[in-house]
Amino acid sequence: MPDEVQDTFGYALHQAQAGKKHEQAKPLKGFGSASVLEIVEDSGGGTFRAVYTVKFGDAVYVLHCFQKKSTHGIATPKPDMNVIRERLKAAGTHSKGEQK
Repeated sequence: MPDEVQDTFGYALHQAQAGKKHEQAKPLKGFGSASVLEIVEDSGGGTFRAVYTVKFGDAVYVLHCFQKKSTHGIATPKPDMNVIRERLKAAGTHSKGEQK
């Protein structure tokens, strides 16, 4: 990822850790609440996305970072949504283990 994209994502995640929401963070459609957020950043090399959740306690779990390569529509591609769902499930399991 280009440096400026990494900077934006890093700052947004820092704000999430501090209990704030970056101005570009928005709920990811398909998860029913504002607990799964995405940041979209355009760069000369394309469009990049970072998806994270603040659903589990005080932790911020980064679920997926990727470059969107689809040329049609703005929707998140199904394979990427599958990765996000799997990692969200794993984050929930990890969170429960941390609370013991």
